[in-house]
Amino acid sequence: MHVPEPFAFPEHDAQVSFARRHNFATLVSTDASMPYASHVPLLVDDEEGQVILRGHFARANRHSGLIESGEHLAIFHGPHAYISPTWYRDPGVPTWNFVAVHMSGEAEPVDDPGELATLVEELSRYHEQGSPAPWTPHYAPAMLRAIRGFRIRVAKIEGKRKLSQNRSAEDRAGVIEALSAPFGRAPDTEETNLRKLMLENEQQ
Repeated sequence: MHVPEPFAFPEHDAQVSFARRHNFATLVSTDASMPYASHVPLLVDDEEGQVILRGHFARANRHSGLIESGEHLAIFHGPHAYISPTWYRDPGVPTWNFVAVHMSGEAEPVDDPGELATLVEELSRYHEQGSPAPWTPHYAPAMLRAIRGFRIRVAKIEGKRKLSQNRSAEDRAGVIEALSAPFGRAPDTEETNLRKLMLENEQQ
């Protein structure tokens, strides 16, 4: 990922927290001839600085056979939005503001039924947080045989926070103001969340 200095996002704990909050990742592996991508929720474990990603595929997914070797890249996406140069005081060009974290490393499959059961239980528990009556999975052995788990030992993490840091304070204020009602319409969820991140970044 290309990360110019103004957009660097290198803080380990913040990267891990971001990945956990946006854990529906794009996982990219390489086949003999071309990349192959799947969109999967991942558990993000941090054991004294060593990040481990855990997830699973349907066995019918060709990706489940690619997880046995090689490097794999998980891309965690955050809020993003188009930025118009008309929102700047000074001249500029159209761009896109966003936050993303990339984690890459070697993987190994998880086929043990007990480990698979623990994995799907932990994924459900993570996403059922806050529910007054959280759903608890009870998968029959045949259902567990239909999925294949994996873990990735992360060797490299890259983060990028592109929030107009390369523009003047006046231009950043213009973007923040414009995102509250872009081109006179109500903002969508991405624009609202991006504006919130930009406001938080200004307060740091």
